[in-house]
Amino acid sequence: GICLLDNMQGWSAAQNRLNIEYKEIKREDSKRSRKAKAKKAKNDDSIVLMPSREGNLFDWKAFVKGPPDSPYEGGVFELRLQVPQQYPLKPPRVHFKTKVCHPNVLFKTGEICLDILKDAWTPVWTLETTCRAIVTLLGTPEASSPLNCDAGNLIRSGDIRGFNSLARMYTLEYAMQEMPKA
Repeated sequence: GICLLDNMQGWSAAQNRLNIEYKEIKREDSKRSRKAKAKKAKNDDSIVLMPSREGNLFDWKAFVKGPPDSPYEGGVFELRLQVPQQYPLKPPRVHFKTKVCHPNVLFKTGEICLDILKDAWTPVWTLETTCRAIVTLLGTPEASSPLNCDAGNLIRSGDIRGFNSLARMYTLEYAMQEMPKA
């Protein structure tokens, strides 16, 4: 009985935290939308984050824009975030749904090698800041311990032009879509 109660309390804490994050995301989306209308401009935020299904805050999808001045610029990449019941004490499982050529992303599965998704996670991180860290990773690939050895080897051998061309080709092939509305 005690374990079940502890699990329920953990679930409740995760649910409460996710509710807070969801309300904050909705509030920020609304604010950005009003500002965009006031400027008669489109909302061009770099992240759109939403639950995958209504009523389930443990399964999210995000759309992130590729960072400027990178081979991913102009691309929109879909992520899936699966939130454990121990959140925010444990990180979400995040992977790319959109194919991406990057040394820290396994091409076949979209698995991401990023320290905050593993041992450097702290409860200070939110789903949104996690997505921002992934956008930063896109712009600053770390080739020393690659999941995608081909991309990592290009960078390690100094063939930045070759890496950028390959990453750009895959961005043009798989990530050229409109940013969805929040």
